[in-house]
Amino acid sequence: MTKKKKISRRKFLLRGGLGTLGVIALGTYVFRNPMRRGAIEMFEDLIPPYAGKGTDANLWFEITKENKVILHSPKVEMGQGTFTGLAQIVADELDVDITQIEVIGAATATGIVDMLSTGGSLSIAQLFIPLREMAATMREMIKGEAAKKLNLTIADLSTEKGIVSGGGKTMTYAKVAEGVEEWTIPNTPELRPMDNYKYIGKPIKRIDLESKVFGDPIFGMDAEMPDMLHACVIRPEHIGAKFESADTTKAEKMPGVVKVIQKKNWVGIVAETFPQALAAKRAIKVEWDIPKQWTEEGIRKMLEVGKGSRMITQKEGNALEPDEEGVISMEFKSPIGAHAQLEPNGAVAYVKDGKATVILSTQVIGITQNQVADALGIALEDVNIIPTYLGGGFGRRLNTVHAVKAAEMSKEVGRPVKYFFTRKEEFQNDTFRPPTHHIMRGKLNKNGLLEGLEHHYASGDVAINSVLMPPIANTVLGSDMGAMRGGNIMYRGIPNHRSVQWHTTLPFATSWWRSLGLLANTFVIESFMDEMAMKAGKNPVEFRLAQINDEGQGKRIKAVIKKAAEVAKYKDKPADGVAMGFAASIDTGSPCAHVVEVSIKNKEIKVHKVFCVLDCGIAVNPDQVIAQCEGAIIMGMSGAMHEKMTIKDGKLYPTNYGAYDMALMKNAPREIDVILLQGVDVPLPVGEPPMGPIGAAIANAVRRLTGQRLTELPLKLT
Repeated sequence: MTKKKKISRRKFLLRGGLGTLGVIALGTYVFRNPMRRGAIEMFEDLIPPYAGKGTDANLWFEITKENKVILHSPKVEMGQGTFTGLAQIVADELDVDITQIEVIGAATATGIVDMLSTGGSLSIAQLFIPLREMAATMREMIKGEAAKKLNLTIADLSTEKGIVSGGGKTMTYAKVAEGVEEWTIPNTPELRPMDNYKYIGKPIKRIDLESKVFGDPIFGMDAEMPDMLHACVIRPEHIGAKFESADTTKAEKMPGVVKVIQKKNWVGIVAETFPQALAAKRAIKVEWDIPKQWTEEGIRKMLEVGKGSRMITQKEGNALEPDEEGVISMEFKSPIGAHAQLEPNGAVAYVKDGKATVILSTQVIGITQNQVADALGIALEDVNIIPTYLGGGFGRRLNTVHAVKAAEMSKEVGRPVKYFFTRKEEFQNDTFRPPTHHIMRGKLNKNGLLEGLEHHYASGDVAINSVLMPPIANTVLGSDMGAMRGGNIMYRGIPNHRSVQWHTTLPFATSWWRSLGLLANTFVIESFMDEMAMKAGKNPVEFRLAQINDEGQGKRIKAVIKKAAEVAKYKDKPADGVAMGFAASIDTGSPCAHVVEVSIKNKEIKVHKVFCVLDCGIAVNPDQVIAQCEGAIIMGMSGAMHEKMTIKDGKLYPTNYGAYDMALMKNAPREIDVILLQGVDVPLPVGEPPMGPIGAAIANAVRRLTGQRLTELPLKLT
């Protein structure tokens, strides 16, 4: 299918996010903090509209001679099942069988470019309406061309399984598309009612299953180009180290070395093979400027409530004074966390005749295109970014400076260059989950409910200083939106409640990590809520329900809490050495509640079973939503019970798997029971919300078994 269109075409999806940001910017200038808090509360549940380039239907869909449909997706697949969900959405409106659809990541050369990212659990939620509109419009475009070829009217035609029928005649979509050079794009037709859909809401098996089972070369690390060279880049090991100089004399003469490239602040080695490049790298003597030998204690002293920039992200009623009679205070901490995704970062790039092609695993296709174009000084349209499947993402693929390095080295040698991090470099040069520090304060009234609750939290960068958040957003909102995830209190029935963020930029890179601040913030708030329920002598489920209003998302939060307690048959007292722990949260509009069953043996915490109730609206593929809940729970358990980076001799450690403690199969619960509720009639985020309650639920069970209130992640018994 050609990409030519008549001038009279109708543009799709003219929805923008910048107008909203502009209004907020004006409002915050006039009203400052009250307006900011209102904007922040709005953003907590906001599903931002798709704001990419190339929103004409015939750019997204390609019909093959075999009568298959290829969907060029602006969102990438990093294991979450997005491509399968998108295929289901397309199949129902385009009238094709699910087996006829292939989904691939859209290269920037197609003209389809997501200007934001794949992340925030937003892929299905963002594209649900736009993709249905485009598929429906493409169906009508095909019928329009078929009417001409069959000498019928559009009203005479029907479509099913990629075939147009009418007047006793049939024609495949492929035959309709054959020879068409200009497509007339009609007005978007009315979308079909949900109860007419065959695929949306059904448990369809993953369309990428065969490729993964048979080990097809679908990941960034599999990428190759003819006549390709391999490269390494020298990276610092010490925190804050700056490149001064390098002696490359020996490396330049080593076997297979094509060129050693010295730039202002980095050195790259290009060789015929990766082992040759790595050997030459080790032969280079580098001088580093290390202004300070950082320690974990030093980082902790920087990152405390009361230090850094302050922003009240939530405010209702009066503040609690620390020394006020009846006020209970508790302190919590979480550590530095690595992404530890299986596939290290890297790219294959070829720069020739002022044009660049880059193949890589990335969550930010449009941003990567901009970065490469700027670094090479070439036009944006001369950079083609080809995304692959991601061997794990979790926010790590939002930073793609390696694509720029690969392109610059290719330009120097005139051949394609493949450049990947070593595992040690991946661990030491990650964009880490920042450590956090929290102080909770609460006060009970005479009825045993909270009359005041406060959450003060300190964090390093998450959204601030990242490629996704323009500087104006930080100025406008006054807080780190990533660190804030889960930081505000959902118990709006408490008359006096507030949350205060303290932000500090640390001397090493911290940024987006799956669920952002949600895991740590929910651990803190829900552990404290549990402790206050115990002090009040109340059932923790009833204690929570009594302090949630029906306003806003209150009814949906109550529904998941009640359902979780019901299906788990929650009991507040341990029995036979097993205790239940309860916790709940809401993230990006998706409320979630967990009940866990926990025992302790030889001072080791063992999670036997997890009950998870999630309200994500419409579950486009219920099986895949359940799988996402299971994965989020396991990853949340790993983060809450095992994972921790440390600082030793001014360096970040560990530098490999094994030493970096992560949850193993033996640590997984024997059963995870997921129940899905549909509180709204649109799909909502799935991949991150179930991570929120798991750490607190486990800690709350441990409190009932041992009497210990664990206040620091990873959870360890003393």
